[in-house]
Amino acid sequence: MRSFRMSKILLLLIPILLLVVALETGSTQDASSYSAAGVDALFSPVETIYEYVKAYFYEPERIDDQEALYSAMKGVVEHLDDPYSEFFDPDEKAMFDEYLEGEFSGVGIEITLVDGILTVITPLVGTPAEAAGVQPGDRITRIDGESTEGITLSEASYRIRGETGTEVVLTILHEDGEIVDIPIVRDTIVIDPVDTDLLAEGTIGYIRLLRFEERDSTTEIDEAIAELDLDSLAGLILDLRNNGGGYMPAAIEIAGRFVDDGIVLQTSDRLSGDRRYWSRGNRVANVPLVVLINRGTASAAEILAGAIRDNNMGVLVGEPSFGKGVYQQLIDFEDGSALKITIGEYYTPSGAVVDGVGLTPDIEVGDDEDAIDVAIDWINEHVGLTMPIELDTAASP
Repeated sequence: MRSFRMSKILLLLIPILLLVVALETGSTQDASSYSAAGVDALFSPVETIYEYVKAYFYEPERIDDQEALYSAMKGVVEHLDDPYSEFFDPDEKAMFDEYLEGEFSGVGIEITLVDGILTVITPLVGTPAEAAGVQPGDRITRIDGESTEGITLSEASYRIRGETGTEVVLTILHEDGEIVDIPIVRDTIVIDPVDTDLLAEGTIGYIRLLRFEERDSTTEIDEAIAELDLDSLAGLILDLRNNGGGYMPAAIEIAGRFVDDGIVLQTSDRLSGDRRYWSRGNRVANVPLVVLINRGTASAAEILAGAIRDNNMGVLVGEPSFGKGVYQQLIDFEDGSALKITIGEYYTPSGAVVDGVGLTPDIEVGDDEDAIDVAIDWINEHVGLTMPIELDTAASP
């Protein structure tokens, strides 16, 4: 387990993929203060306990050395009480990779724990969960009739996922207090990161970005920009609704396509300290730009939205975003297991906190309004405007 490689930084919300077993440790001392010998001494009681288990447990055939090791490793991470930090055994890591590749079997939701309650971050666009009426902010109280009280994210992921064509019933508590049973037939989920269109009789470009993949998202955004011929358009709508995030480098690169010149992100972590990331010239004509956000807009999507708004390149329209302002490092081990660990926090270019707060839209859309219609109206009111320019509608995140 000592050999490993470091992957790129992730800005991922918790998908329905993971398994976690808790085994808490009692020390609160900073691990950096320990030498190798000190770490060995710290965890020697764990080895002692396992020796007693091996020697005394009345059904020794139930003892699996490898699974016991993985459980202990998961426990070390679990005690952090951080929903974004997890240890994956090889099977869980394979499921996680499947999700990152944009094709997997399931219902298509991203979940997290809010005050210990299993909560929907977002249904993925075009998935069975979205079609069935699952909404951002929904609380999942039962899975196939079994209570989710005290459930871990990994256990929930395991119970929700399954073979294509099979059914799972989620008992949902909507934010308005309504409780409903929602049956969902599992399917193969395929996520195409970018979609484009022309709106308002061809006068306004539309780009929908559903996730930030390591390579494809930036390439497809560049292709979409070239395809739309923005120089001939009155404005542009960038739709980040129900975009749960992805890779931080992709978010920074894409922000550079829309921000003319300036800071697109600030980060702070123990390894690198405080850092700033810049755009050195965008690829998009500086036409009026509207970014659509909602409660399912999170992490990397919040980076992009915050970069555009803080640099006065466009306005945010919709609902307050989710508020995931921390990022993770993925460390892969030789046996196929991995550690995903939160290593730092990010801020908008102006220094605004995102984690637990989210972004506030400049123009909030009511339940009886269509966000795209509001965006089109705003663009039509600002035809001919050259960004960046400070607008009266701008608000602080």
